[in-house]
Amino acid sequence: MENANKVAPLGTSKDRICRATLRLGLVYWAIVFISSSILWSIVGTDPIKSALGKLEVYSISAMIGFGIAVLLFRLRNLSVVWKMVLCSALSILIAPVYALLDFYAYVICIYPTPYSLDWEDFGYTMVYGASLFFGWFCMFLWLLYSFEIRDHEQLLAAAREESLSAQMRALRYQINPHFLFNTLNSIAGLVEEGAATQAERMILALSDFLRTTLTLDPLHDVRLEEELALQAGYLEIERERFSDRMDVKINIAPELHDAMVPSLILQPLIENAVKHGVGGAPGKVEIVISATSAGQSLSLSVENDALPPGHPHAPRIESTGIGLKNVADRITARFPGHGSFTAAHTAPGRFRASLTLPLRLA
Repeated sequence: MENANKVAPLGTSKDRICRATLRLGLVYWAIVFISSSILWSIVGTDPIKSALGKLEVYSISAMIGFGIAVLLFRLRNLSVVWKMVLCSALSILIAPVYALLDFYAYVICIYPTPYSLDWEDFGYTMVYGASLFFGWFCMFLWLLYSFEIRDHEQLLAAAREESLSAQMRALRYQINPHFLFNTLNSIAGLVEEGAATQAERMILALSDFLRTTLTLDPLHDVRLEEELALQAGYLEIERERFSDRMDVKINIAPELHDAMVPSLILQPLIENAVKHGVGGAPGKVEIVISATSAGQSLSLSVENDALPPGHPHAPRIESTGIGLKNVADRITARFPGHGSFTAAHTAPGRFRASLTLPLRLA
């Protein structure tokens, strides 16, 4: 995962740039060849007869252009101003070579008609050649710039994904120490009471739960049915602590069992219900896990009996608030703009934590 989205820097993208440069060069000099043929025909030169000469001129020009492109690639770290100065200087230096090639091609085309060098025409051809090469160099620099922009965007996207992955892992791996502390205390109590079999079951259940939670990828979604199966393991641990004081009900339509949800997204909600519901009340407590859908949205909720704050019989249970905030942060990071989380007392003796996320079926 860590290396899957790494993007190679531009210096290691030579193959892609070479292929793109070759395609761009072929298109560019083909257009020049066609436009030149049209212009030569306008001034009275047979474009068919002159085709071979022009093909030689532009083939050599293309090779010169590709050679200079290699130099520009090596000097790609120069500033834009220096690149333009270099392109202008190279275009001027190559212009006489192009003019000579063009002259000899024209002489061959009109052979055996004699033709003497006209310096004015030679100068115009130099200007034309310099313009052609300057245009080619500018297009090549634009190609390099587009590759740089795309690579930087991919690097930025990869960095953002790595950051999100790290954030999701940090949020997912915040295991509530209160749960571990109470579980280990319960195991110690069972050992002291001589209930070795019950303690062994609790240890094995805790081991299986922790092993599963630590191997799950926080960016890997699971089917809701699998998430509920995992939470059943957690509730099995808590049943060893609270015996028959928990009454867990699951209200989920069969068609939603295949809905995809972030792994362990329900665990903090159920843990909160056990801690503040079962652990905070002397009698039996009902915990209801529900899932409903509306359009393209999936709603999950965990509701439990809970004495309201300030109730004279409500025990004081310290809470860091990390669990519910963890869920809210995971939903916001995983589904920005498409997920939400709420937690509040819905009635004097009832507390509900619910979250909404896009409905996606496996």
